[in-house]
Amino acid sequence: MAGPLAGQVVVVTGASRGIGKGLALGLAALGASVVCAARTVTEEPGGLPGTIHTTVGAITAAGGTALAVRCDIGEADDIARLVDTTVAELGRLDVLVNNAMAPTRALFADATPEQWDESMRVNVRSLFMAAKAVVPVMAANGGGSIVNISSAAADHAAGPYMPPGYLVYTVAKAALERFSTSLAPEVASLGIAVNALRPGAVKTELSTRELGDDYDWSGWKTPDSVVAPVAYLAAQRGSGLTGRVLDVANFGRDWGEPG
Repeated sequence: MAGPLAGQVVVVTGASRGIGKGLALGLAALGASVVCAARTVTEEPGGLPGTIHTTVGAITAAGGTALAVRCDIGEADDIARLVDTTVAELGRLDVLVNNAMAPTRALFADATPEQWDESMRVNVRSLFMAAKAVVPVMAANGGGSIVNISSAAADHAAGPYMPPGYLVYTVAKAALERFSTSLAPEVASLGIAVNALRPGAVKTELSTRELGDDYDWSGWKTPDSVVAPVAYLAAQRGSGLTGRVLDVANFGRDWGEPG
């Protein structure tokens, strides 16, 4: 499929639903070969809808190229297998979109050390492990791009506006952003860009379950609204836009280059 990302191999985690699925579909439509990674391979009763296989099916039905790889980002072996499978099947790996996340919800009074540790393992340690796995592969091909999906919740100023129970979530997103800006200068000379992106309020299957169908969704966006900014970041390399925490709302205004 022709497009601005033609020839690029992009891995999207959390691609079974929500923002990840929207990104997988959108980046494939722009010509990328997309590896759809997530834990969900079959729908379970009472679970959220969507699997990596349904996402791949939608991409291939539209004429795109996609590969489904089951991956628990909290497991280092799964991350290594994801990267190895991508290279074995598609020959390269140019872009990693770290979108998957464990949405831990708990008030401080009720939160347990086990919940905290699980969130840090899945949401923060995975960033380090994924970078360890993809950086050598990208460097061998002359460079690449790592895009970490963050949230406005990471901003200190958002504190008063966050609903109760988001303590662990906000800490994990803040760590994601600091990891992104710290890693970027260390890998820029290898041709690799690293950026964090705040997608804004996006209506997904999870947010709908948490807030309800009757919630006032005015101003919320759909997952496809994140595609253009991620595609722009996917095209960056170490000598371009890197080490930034960017907001979808400002895309085309203060990113420096996009129109």
